[in-house]
Amino acid sequence: MHVPDGFIDAPTSAVTGVIAAGALAVSLRGARRELDEKTAPLAGLVAAFIFAVQMLNFPVAAGTSGHLLGGALAAILIGPYTGVLCVSVVLLMQGVLFADGGLTALGVNITDMALVTTVVSYAVFRGLLAVLPRGRRSVTVAAFVAALVSVPAAACAFTLIYAVGGTTDVSIGKVATAMIGVHVLIGIGEAVITALTVGAVIAVRPDLVHGARGLRQRLRLRVDGELVDAPAVPVSPAAAPASRRKVWVTGLVASLVLAGFVSFYASASPDGLEKVAHDKGIDTRAKEHASAGSPLADYGVKDVSDARLSGGLAGVIGVGVTVVAGSAVFWAVRRRRGTDVSPVSHGL
Repeated sequence: MHVPDGFIDAPTSAVTGVIAAGALAVSLRGARRELDEKTAPLAGLVAAFIFAVQMLNFPVAAGTSGHLLGGALAAILIGPYTGVLCVSVVLLMQGVLFADGGLTALGVNITDMALVTTVVSYAVFRGLLAVLPRGRRSVTVAAFVAALVSVPAAACAFTLIYAVGGTTDVSIGKVATAMIGVHVLIGIGEAVITALTVGAVIAVRPDLVHGARGLRQRLRLRVDGELVDAPAVPVSPAAAPASRRKVWVTGLVASLVLAGFVSFYASASPDGLEKVAHDKGIDTRAKEHASAGSPLADYGVKDVSDARLSGGLAGVIGVGVTVVAGSAVFWAVRRRRGTDVSPVSHGL
């Protein structure tokens, strides 16, 4: 779904840049209410994890692959405002360092992949939680559906943007049919990855999942034929930080393994947008990326001849840079919380 330079004309790119800038400004303010001492470190980790998993293209149809977009995962784990920032950090790192997604199209990509996926998925997620039984299983089910919907929603958004500012004369009906069709399939992969990740975090630390807040239920015991609330079990002050560190280290190691090793076995087929662009002639006006000469362009380390080693090193470097950049952004936002906003808000 990364839109390269040349697909969208300059005026439309400028407008989406303004939309993206406005979304980031609103998200920075909203993230101050979402981030606390527990979630600020997790937000940087989520950015690194999304970067790593986006390297794992999976086959979805003959000659076509897909990869995680990450908006739903970020919104559910760390909140919708922080989620927009999280995916935007990933897109910025990919565009500048890895020549993935055009720099002039950065506004298009943030609007489509960060804003649309996060807002749509979180709206679906909260709507489902309002009608499903309260419990962890409902969070996982809602995460699956929200992620599934978010990908074709992004495909629709790209089609609308292309209808306004596309640089080639291609039937919008054909673009819409092809984009939505293949991205429904990609959405299934997105849904599986999102649900598995959210379910795994809920299993060990449900309090770290933004979308699960308020769903915790007290254990009830039957005493003399009546159900009564079990007494709360006190938590050691030292136990929670240690548990958070364990989650953070586990997540970082998983990201490094995925990006540094598993990514070598990812599908080499073009992703959904690349396939549609080639088949429909949208890519005839594509331009060379401004960062094409980057030492990490195309997710490989320059002058390293071994493909496996080159890709693995690039993935590890990408995870490291993303977690550092993301953590710096989210800690800076977190530090301003005390002076700028009141206690945590849990909605959009």
